[in-house]
This record gives sequence, structure tokens and C-alpha cells, in this order.
Amino acid sequence: MSTHDAATGKSKQAAIDWREVHQRLETARAAVERVRTPDAGETKRVLKARAQALAREPEKAQAADAGVEVLEFFLAHEKYAVESRHVREVYPLENLTPLPCTPAFVLGIVNLRGEIVSVLDIKKFFDLPEKGLTDLNKVIVLQSRQMLFGILADTIAGVRRIPVAEIQPSLPALAGIREQYLRGITPDRTILLDAEKLLADEQIIVQEQV
Repeated sequence: MSTHDAATGKSKQAAIDWREVHQRLETARAAVERVRTPDAGETKRVLKARAQALAREPEKAQAADAGVEVLEFFLAHEKYAVESRHVREVYPLENLTPLPCTPAFVLGIVNLRGEIVSVLDIKKFFDLPEKGLTDLNKVIVLQSRQMLFGILADTIAGVRRIPVAEIQPSLPALAGIREQYLRGITPDRTILLDAEKLLADEQIIVQEQV
């Protein structure tokens, strides 16, 4: 090959159509963008999925923090609690009138501003042993649409929220003692009563029979 031919070959190899190269790159880039960019429907589905995923996290946190608001009270040196949504009021125990021919756990009735309310001793209702004399100077009035009665208390401890996760369903110390009316027990040994079941039990209705 002559020197002229070699130079001509180099010129042919160096002659690159850069405009065509750029056009090809642009075409390839546009094709990639079309693949990566979803349509309106796909975008909506992706955003909805992300929103649902984000919403699940607060729901889990709320479930973990879920609890019940209760009124705590002491009776015979033990702490009990009932859900505050079932409590109508707390009333001083005054002018208790005993009733004949009623179960032992029914101590009598009181006149609450013209309304006759039966008063129950839950220690006797649950067949728990007596632990000496106590004050018994408070009546916690529980109410539902069908039922109204009071339960005795020595002192009111206050209102607080108990996390559901802390309520232990197993009550080995109270097994067999009307356990269907117990919701559980907390780590600090507070006995949570199932006021809803108590209020739904027609056997608690006081019917005087001589």
C-alpha cells in the first residue's frame, strides 16, 4: 500500500458522523424514559400502595398503645377497676336499707335522689374471703340501658388508662370464682372487672320475695 492509500484509509476511519451518533443516543434515551415513566393509572396505583404502607405504621403503633380507661378503687385492701364508660357516678354510702330474701352479695338498697339503687358487695359476689373490717363508704354506680346498680368501695384510687397488652387473661389466684365476670389482671395486681357482663346478668336484678 502506498503512502497516499494509507493516509486515505486513516481519513476514512476518522470520518465519524457525530450528528447521527447524537440522534441515536437521543432515541435510546427517549426509549428508556418511556419504559421508566409509568402511565397515569400506574402512577395512581403506586401512590396508593405507598399511602397504604405508610398508614399501616401508625395503625400498628395505635394498636400497641390501645388501652381502656378505668376507675380504680380499693375494697378490703385489694385494688379493683371497672371501665369508666360504665360508671355513672360515685356516691357516698348513706342510709342503706337491707332487703330480706336476697342473695348475700346484695347488701341492700339506697335512695339515690329519688331513684332506688341496689348495692352489691363484689367480695361476696366473687366468693372471696373477708379480710377484716373496712370502711365501705363509697358506692360506684354502674349503668347500662337495661341495668343499674352500685358496687361497694372503700376508697377511690382514681382514673387511668391501662394498655390492653398489659391485661393478663390468666387469673390463677381467682380461678373458678365467677371468672366469667373478670376481664383480667394487671402487672400491679389490679383486678379488672367485666362491668359489661355484670350489667347484662339478669340474675343480679333484685327481686324481693318473702
